[in-house]
Amino acid sequence: MTPLIFVTGGVVSSLGKGIAAASLAAILEARGLKVTMMKLDPYINVDPGTMSPFQHGEVYVTDDGAETDLDLGHYERFVRTRLSRKNSVTTGRIYENVIRKERRGDYLGATVQVIPHITDEIRRCIDEATEGFDVALVEIGGTVGDIESLPFLEAIRQVRTERGPEKALFMHLTLVPYISAAGELKTKPTQHSVKELRSIGIQPDVLLCRSEQAVPDSERRKIAQFTNVSERAVISVPDVDVLYSIPMGLHAQGLDDIVVNQFKLADKAGPVDLSMWEDAVDATLNPLDAVTIAVVGKYVDHQDAYKSVGEALKHGGLRQRTKVTLKWLEAQELEGSDMAALADVDGILVPGGFGDRGFEGKVLTSQYAREHKVPYFGICYGMQAAVVDYARHVLGLEGANSTENDRQSPDPVIGLITEWRTASGDVEKRDDKSDLGGTMRLGLQEQRLKPGTLARELYGKDVVEERHRHRYEFNNRYRTQLEDAGLVIAGKSMDDTLVEVVELPRSAHPWFLACQAHPEFLSTPRAGHPLFIGFIRAARERKAAGQPLAEAHA
Repeated sequence: MTPLIFVTGGVVSSLGKGIAAASLAAILEARGLKVTMMKLDPYINVDPGTMSPFQHGEVYVTDDGAETDLDLGHYERFVRTRLSRKNSVTTGRIYENVIRKERRGDYLGATVQVIPHITDEIRRCIDEATEGFDVALVEIGGTVGDIESLPFLEAIRQVRTERGPEKALFMHLTLVPYISAAGELKTKPTQHSVKELRSIGIQPDVLLCRSEQAVPDSERRKIAQFTNVSERAVISVPDVDVLYSIPMGLHAQGLDDIVVNQFKLADKAGPVDLSMWEDAVDATLNPLDAVTIAVVGKYVDHQDAYKSVGEALKHGGLRQRTKVTLKWLEAQELEGSDMAALADVDGILVPGGFGDRGFEGKVLTSQYAREHKVPYFGICYGMQAAVVDYARHVLGLEGANSTENDRQSPDPVIGLITEWRTASGDVEKRDDKSDLGGTMRLGLQEQRLKPGTLARELYGKDVVEERHRHRYEFNNRYRTQLEDAGLVIAGKSMDDTLVEVVELPRSAHPWFLACQAHPEFLSTPRAGHPLFIGFIRAARERKAAGQPLAEAHA
């Protein structure tokens, strides 16, 4: 049985359970252990694929096409293990599995109940996702005291009771607020949060105390006394300027030693090597250069919707010791403007999205970047906007559009595959009542790059793999026309049927590339991603050339 670290949260949400868990996982991995991670989310949605980014933030996609919680993005950025749909489980999926079994008669006529059937299914999913690893961290979404998380908490209580402390450890993340009027850190919320956990049979082994400032030893002793947790296991986790410094802070307080000793892993765990994280922190704090990148999207007021994009841009800067400042721009607000908001940036990125709101602003952004020779990086919807821009403003197809936004477009250069793959050439009618979930091209897929292109140069190989999440595609009926007009199709699916990457020749533009996939999902602070590294390099070169966009615009 894989030793399991169960991570819970108390007092308030958004304390950073996922990052704290991922940081501990990174330390254990740095000691030579094989580590995996898992998220148990209490919402009833089967997955977050149909949830609003305003409510839930980014939908992260795994190699096998699972649409998951954004915390899996944190996990994969901190540890090398590639995760799958097994690593993201919701209440909705648990109940779906149990109901399917009940309908098949698997329970032999028994009354199906939360205990044991729901909790048994939760435990089965945990075992399935964690088998074969030295250590697994399992994060429970939500906050202790929420009604919806009770089945998960009961399931992990059962695991600890059956397997004992050598195979299951409880780590609780809680808040120690600073009350400025009193000039004091207050431990009472933590005491009550632990009391709530103990009322359902869970005694934490470790407390991670989140606070604005380091928790003094006197307060740590007080917390230990009132929560029945060893003082050495009361860990201070203050706010930090650099996210990637957290592993060093946890290691300095001996958190990994607590885990190794409790699980008796000393024979497997070697000395820690956190040099890669130290390098990332040093590059962040001591940059040699700086650039400003505009991110033109639909959800910029809720930046968690673009969590991986923001991180990948910073990773691209880390590899070159370049500070990347992000300027978030609402695409809709650019419509009808003079585009002056783009006049002080060194590069422009248009990320993925859905729906017609702000799409025209994205098309105008592509046009501006193309005409003013600004480095442009389009991702998913950003690629589709670039294709529409090129069709309208270079090829002369004024009505060009995506059928997602205009079903009557005379030139649907972007559409569903079924809309341009019919034998007769007629557009098939869409079923607007079909489920939104499960209708997209999802997961890791191979693509072949064209020799001599910017994409091929950046990747350094002919065939690459990227993760996808989209429904609409480049319409192949316009491929020849657009290529004849100068658009370079730099990447295609392995069967040559789907366009994956478009770009402009470097004789026409210094750096203009757009891809249908989501390369941000494969970027890590350890290595970055070749497209993001290349994009930031192009932004640096533009800045070094001393030609501000305001001059180019004039």
